[in-house]
Amino acid sequence: MSSLISFHKLHNTRDLGGMQTTDGRRIRAGRLFRSGQLYEADADDRRKLEEMLDLVVDLRTEKEQSEKPDPDLAGVEYCFIPALDLSAPGVTRDEQSMQEIMRLFLSDPDQTRQYMCGIYTGFIETRSGAKPFGDFIRLLLTEHDKGILWHCTAGKDRAGFAAVIIEEILGVRREEIMAEYMASNGYLNMDMQSLYGMAGQQVGNIDLKVEQALQYLFTAQEVYLSAAYAKAEELFGGMEGYITGNLGVTEEEKERLKELYLE
Repeated sequence: MSSLISFHKLHNTRDLGGMQTTDGRRIRAGRLFRSGQLYEADADDRRKLEEMLDLVVDLRTEKEQSEKPDPDLAGVEYCFIPALDLSAPGVTRDEQSMQEIMRLFLSDPDQTRQYMCGIYTGFIETRSGAKPFGDFIRLLLTEHDKGILWHCTAGKDRAGFAAVIIEEILGVRREEIMAEYMASNGYLNMDMQSLYGMAGQQVGNIDLKVEQALQYLFTAQEVYLSAAYAKAEELFGGMEGYITGNLGVTEEEKERLKELYLE
């Protein structure tokens, strides 16, 4: 399992170090970090990030980035790779998409679940959906003195799926990949309380349907990642076929990643 890094304002920042692979090795600590947005980082958090990192990869949309930009971190390079071209309610959290959430999804939990599954299968089945993740993986091929952190807004969907891909390449067991993906839910309680308050202002009453829809939109769900795996199996014969076929990651690149990030 990944390890939570303690920050004052960043509640879902984790080190993949220590995750075990099927050949008995482990991911190196202090090299691969996943996170939610860094906008809220206070001075102490920023100093800690500067000590940890050489590179930050922002997977958010341009609109999210402009509304809540990353802080300037001394000595840290930035790379912007939007994992989605447009706002996607429940995944992106710019002001427009948050308003669309309240209008479109809160009355129909089943529609909400199907919509979120579609986000994940979209990462698999189209070249445009897959390309950002292939670009992200190729960034990891360059050796760094410190760590690399990638993030979206909450740190559960786009950053979570990016973590799944690198864990698959490095050979982490599927059950541990799923557990690491689901771990975001334990760190996002404060976010959920804020979202409940926002929904209450919009709909006036948080009934069971609204609560279920919010859970589907704003928490990690096994069914989402399972839908992605099923689509990879259908189209590419499995996740390995997706990584080589749609992301274009070569066997030599996979071995280089293992050399860099496994011990």
